Formats: sequence, structure tokens, C-alpha cells
Amino acid sequence: MKAYFKSLHGRFVLAVLTVVAGMICISRLSAQDTVTSTTDALAVVSEVVTISATPEEGACPGELSKTIESNGLSLDTVWMLLAAMLVFFMQPGFALVEAGFTRTKNTANILMKNFLDFSLGSLLFFFIGFGVMFGEGGIIGTPNFGNLDALKGVVDLPIEGFLIFQTVFCATAATIVSGAMAERTKFHMYLAYTVCISVLIYPVSGHWTWGGGWLMNGEEGSFMIDTFGAAFHDFAGSTIVHSVGGWVALVGAAILGPRIGKYGRDRKSKAIPGHNLTIAALGVFILWFGWFGFNPGSQLAASGEDNRVAISHVFLTTNLAAAAGGFFSLLMAWMRYKKPSLSLTLNGVLAGLVGITAGCDLVSPWGAIIIGGLCGIIMVLSVEIIDKVLKIDDPVGAASVHGTCGFFGTVFTGLLAVDGGLFYGGGAGLFFAQLFGAVVIGIWAIAAGYIVFKALDLIFGLRVSKRVEEEGLDVYEHGESAYN
Repeated sequence: MKAYFKSLHGRFVLAVLTVVAGMICISRLSAQDTVTSTTDALAVVSEVVTISATPEEGACPGELSKTIESNGLSLDTVWMLLAAMLVFFMQPGFALVEAGFTRTKNTANILMKNFLDFSLGSLLFFFIGFGVMFGEGGIIGTPNFGNLDALKGVVDLPIEGFLIFQTVFCATAATIVSGAMAERTKFHMYLAYTVCISVLIYPVSGHWTWGGGWLMNGEEGSFMIDTFGAAFHDFAGSTIVHSVGGWVALVGAAILGPRIGKYGRDRKSKAIPGHNLTIAALGVFILWFGWFGFNPGSQLAASGEDNRVAISHVFLTTNLAAAAGGFFSLLMAWMRYKKPSLSLTLNGVLAGLVGITAGCDLVSPWGAIIIGGLCGIIMVLSVEIIDKVLKIDDPVGAASVHGTCGFFGTVFTGLLAVDGGLFYGGGAGLFFAQLFGAVVIGIWAIAAGYIVFKALDLIFGLRVSKRVEEEGLDVYEHGESAYN
């Protein structure tokens, strides 16, 4: 019996019985008896407290420490998987944005591409891309060919969960290209591109950074430290994910050529309106929501004071940048085109989100507003330059939102980082490290994308025939229509 009352359950039961007994005594006895009973009850409680304060026989502080650590890792794992779910939910967001910004006759084709991005990308990244990104090696990691045991030392969390988290990021980079090349690309050629970005383009630049490669190597004697005094920083992927997808999208759209009717004989741009801004707006709201997994989830931990403060800070900076991006893009469009454009405002929200993704952990809330607002303005100008100066037809503005704003958001981190930023007295080291890393990864993405798309175009042909493009890809490519 004594052993039982030393257990946690026994202590609780004894404490409850003591309180109940005391209440009964107080209600039934006289004032004098009440004092006596209360004294006795306090004596019993005192004995319980004494027993509770005595360490259990055989108790080991080391085992208690291990239990606490295990619970912390479990919480971190659940947080990582929850964030992966939120990022996965961005896939329907991208699908709705792209479908809404394009024409009815190509909707089924666009939805199919977004499904295949994730389906095929998941298989390829599991089999090859994950090893190329996180495996041992200098310029490129060692492919794992589906063997996760070889990569179990990469993180302290379960490697299976980490694979899922990285898979949804890879799918994001792949789906960005879909919008820029919409309405005129052969479906099987798009699948061929998805293979290339999932096993090579994204994993290689990812290996240079998140995979422990040379761009993020902050050790003494490393190239980045010797050259700039700081390593490249991209917390959740402004450059690693979004700029890679954006620059490849720009190259693909340039090689593919504009849609029929986009430019007249005078080479002036003509608007080709999307068929449904309602679903495009819903898609942006979904992406905004999913970004709360994209950025805070990249902390990969939620247990402990440092982590809970960090993810709360990233939540705040992410939201402020999105809001500022939408608002300042609206003002820019209103001043430039005399109308508050909904489509540009939607892309402005995404521009702010893309821009803050690199430095959401380092900048202050006011810094996040500045980055988001500037990216919203830059996006409007970039859309105009790509469309009217470069004559590249990007139906959804993917290159401007992800490529341009991913680049500038990464560079702005070197200016506005509270710890190490140029405007906070940290010197120019981080700024130039950010600029160098964004340029290097941009060059890689553009060069690799050019080789892939040019080879596919020369060998197989990227573009559908004129008749298919004019009548719509849905019926000719898939034998069905999204709307009946």
C-alpha cells in the first residue's frame, strides 16, 4: 500500500480523498470540531507532500532527461509533418491560380499538369533527387536510388518525414514553370521537364545550400567565409525554390514562343484575359494559407522557447510581407494603369510572400513590410518589362513573381537582416554573399533550363500544332473538357 501511494496515481487519489474528507468535516462538525478536523486534514496533506517530495526508489535523472528529449523530438516531428501538409495544400492553390488566369479551353490540361507535378515529382525525388540534394558529395550529392538508410544522419528527425517535407518543396519548384508555359505546351514534353527539375535542376542547387554545400558553408576557411565573411542565407527558399522555378519558367516561355494572338503585326502586346478571376483569387488565398507551413515549417522544430519564438516571428513576418505586397502592388497598378487591378494585386500578394521567404527569420516586422512592399512594386514593373520589352509571353506572371521577386527578396535580406544586415551596422559581407548566391543559382537555373528545353524542342518539339492551340488542349491532349 505504501508503494502505491508513492506512485503518481496513488498521490493523486490520496490528495483527492484528503480534500473530500476535509470538506465533509467542515460541513458537518461544529466550529471547534472544524478547527480540529482541519488541523488533522492539513497534517495528512503535509504527509502527502512529504511523500511526493521524496524521490521514488530506483528513479534515474538520466531517464527523465531522455523522456523529455524524446517528447521534444516527437513534437518537432509532428510540426514538420503538419507544415508539409500545409505546403502540399499549396498545390491546389497553384492549380487554381493558373487555371483562373488562363482560358477555359485549357483548364483540364492545367489541372492535369499540377497533379502530375506532385505525383511524378514525388516518385522521382524519392528515388534520385533526395540523394542528389542531401547525399555526400561536393558539387552534387550521391543518388540514393530509394535507399533512405544511407541518409538517416542528415537530420535528427525521422528521415521519412524529412523526405516528405522536402518533396513538397521540390513539387513547388516544378509547378511554377507550368504557368509560364501554359496553353501551348505538349503534355508529354511537360512531363519530360518535370523529370529534369525533380532529379537534377532543383536538387543540385539545393545541394549547394540546404544540402550542406559550399554556398551555405559557414565554417572557417570555407570559400564563402574567406570571400565575404558570411555564408549565403535562404531560410525557406526565395532563391532555392522560387527563383529556380521562376528562371527556368522564363527560359521555357522564351524558347516556346508566345501564344497565338498575343503580339500583333506591330509587335505590340495584346491582353488575353483569364477566364475566372474568382478561382484565381481563391487560389491566392490558399497559397497565402499554405505559406504558413512553407516558412515557419522550415524551422523544423517547435519544442522549446527558442523554437516557439522563432516560428511565431516567422508567422508574423510572412503575413506582413504578403499584406504589404498586395497593397503596394495595388497602388502601383492604380498609379500606372489608372485602375486598381485585381490580377496584379493577387500576384502582388504572392510577390510579397516569395520575397520574404529568404529572410523571414532574420528581418524585423518593419523589415518584412519593406521587403513585401518593394517586391509588390517590382513585380508590376517586371511583368511589364518581360511582356513589352523582352516580348516573352508569361500568362500568369510566374517569372516576375517567383524569379524576379525571389532574387530581390534574397538580396534585400542582406540589407535588412537585424543580425548582420548592412542597414543594421553589420557591414556589406552578408549583402554580397546574398547577391553572389542569388546570381550563381540563377545562372545555374537559366543554363540548365535552356539546355533541357532547347534539347526537347529540337528533338521532339515543345509546342502543340496551331489547330490544337486555337481549339484548346483539353480535347486534343486529354479527350475531355473541364467545363461541359
